[in-house]
Amino acid sequence: MGFCKSVLLLVASLMMLCMAGCGSTPVSQETGNGREIAVTDDGGREVKLSGPPQRIVVLSASFLEPLHLLGGSIVGRPTSQVAPDFAKDIPVVGKSIQIDVEKVLSLNPDLVVIHQGVNEKLIKVLEDNGIPSIVLKSKTYEDVKRELEIFGQVTGEGEKAAAAVAHMDKEIAAIKDKLPKEEKRVAILFSSSQNLNIQLGGSIAGSVVKDFGWKNVAEGLTPMEKNPDATPYSLETLVEQNPELLFVVTMGDARSQEENLLGEMKKNPAWNAIAAVQNSKVYFLPQDMFLLSPGLKYPDCYRTMAKKVYPDLF
Repeated sequence: MGFCKSVLLLVASLMMLCMAGCGSTPVSQETGNGREIAVTDDGGREVKLSGPPQRIVVLSASFLEPLHLLGGSIVGRPTSQVAPDFAKDIPVVGKSIQIDVEKVLSLNPDLVVIHQGVNEKLIKVLEDNGIPSIVLKSKTYEDVKRELEIFGQVTGEGEKAAAAVAHMDKEIAAIKDKLPKEEKRVAILFSSSQNLNIQLGGSIAGSVVKDFGWKNVAEGLTPMEKNPDATPYSLETLVEQNPELLFVVTMGDARSQEENLLGEMKKNPAWNAIAAVQNSKVYFLPQDMFLLSPGLKYPDCYRTMAKKVYPDLF
């Protein structure tokens, strides 16, 4: 009898332990600073955080709204021509291309979000000061979706990040469904006071053109060494490719850039050999959507381009 009682007690104890184990939360899923986070950034680096960061510095304005949506605590940002209302009182750490490292360090961040292709040189300085960083792309819509996924991991708001992506996907799909099923031959110029080039599929405008199923006549041309999303400008090549639509992204004084390019088209008769110029299908795109990543406003980016070509549909 005593033996049976001991067996029953042992079984009951084991059942209690099993139930306790099943009801406990694994260490990797704990909330608060006890939850270890591991993400692989767009630079291919695995970055480990001891918990959701409480003091985040972002080095591109395009990261502000996605991170804010997911509850990220931002304590530093770069200068921006148009800062969201919530970001106006956040300390500035310099221009994206000229970050004040001392200012960044003075903010005691526990995470710095670096813009790929712009700020990677700061990684070593941050590492030397014990500050983790993640490197993210921020151009195409696919970049923005990946950015939201990583921010969702970092903040613990993965479901909210997925919902934001689903909402944008739905809006963009509706825009694409309204487009006539016809291929367009497109060229995209980038114009600034010091530079003129032709954009490839990795640019913002180029990625939208590609997603619309239109043909970017520059695809297949050799990218620039310092800018893999563009190829050198050549009027001769444009004439040869003969696009029927010409989009222009400007940097700097937009009105001045527009006047200069249209003036050049009038002066140089070679431009008139291009179908887009002959048929007045030259469209200047807004800088706030096509110069820097529109982030959560990517559906507006799609809608704007579609409306330029099909104003009656949008």
